[in-house]
Amino acid sequence: MIVGFTANSPPPPQPFSPPIPPMPSSWQWQTWYDQPYLTCSLLEAWPHGFFTQQSWPKTPQVLAEALHPQATVHRIKQVHGNRVLNASASADNAPTPEFPEADGLMSDGQTQAVWVCSADCTPALIADVGTGQVAAVHAGWRGTAQKIVPEAVSRLLAQGSHLGDLRVALGPAIAGEVYQVSTTVAAEVGASLTTAAYPLPEAVVTHLLDQPDSPFLSDPEPNRMRLDVRRVIQRQLLNMAFEADQIAIAPHCTYQEPDTFFSYRRTQQKRVQWSGIVSL
Repeated sequence: MIVGFTANSPPPPQPFSPPIPPMPSSWQWQTWYDQPYLTCSLLEAWPHGFFTQQSWPKTPQVLAEALHPQATVHRIKQVHGNRVLNASASADNAPTPEFPEADGLMSDGQTQAVWVCSADCTPALIADVGTGQVAAVHAGWRGTAQKIVPEAVSRLLAQGSHLGDLRVALGPAIAGEVYQVSTTVAAEVGASLTTAAYPLPEAVVTHLLDQPDSPFLSDPEPNRMRLDVRRVIQRQLLNMAFEADQIAIAPHCTYQEPDTFFSYRRTQQKRVQWSGIVSL
């Protein structure tokens, strides 16, 4: 029997909604045991999620149940480099696992959940619509300067992927308008976007600042810049011949949304949110 609501009936329970602004339709909030996590429609065929501070201090071994309870869990010891490993080189199922040092994991089998953590850096989840394989990448400014996301893409291509089959979701991270860095750091990251030679590192930044829709923003303090790491990664991928609709950037800033995300830049606390995806 279907029961309708009358004027005196209590309102039906409302779905969980984190205290954040509306977002484009390509990103959706999901819940697991009343805890939110973010998904991207580019990756809808794969169990995946960008988790929030509400899931702290749960580990990937626990969070994987939200995505695929039967998946094997794989993670790494992140070191701000550009090393990408196969998932079989790291498993989170031993009593005291030792995680290899790297900043990216790519699946090399079925039903593997690969994970990275972040607290301002960019979590990048990559999936292949042709093979079903996936990768998870942690990209701070150092890893981005070393092109870690393109490195993960190159590893997938070497494993049999085709560029047009890849989909990349860049999750919540610190936004460019609030991420102040030194001009030296900006120049190091900017060098990853050009093959031209410049007499001074700062000339790279000057060149990129003059470009339309630049991922580099000016800053009122001397010898400082604002850096949008996710848009740098996007440009790196476009330089590899990705199409724009193969890449999605989450409309969330870890620094500016303290009720939802940890931010090391904001609090100096070593707490993280996890992001994972499961191969098909």
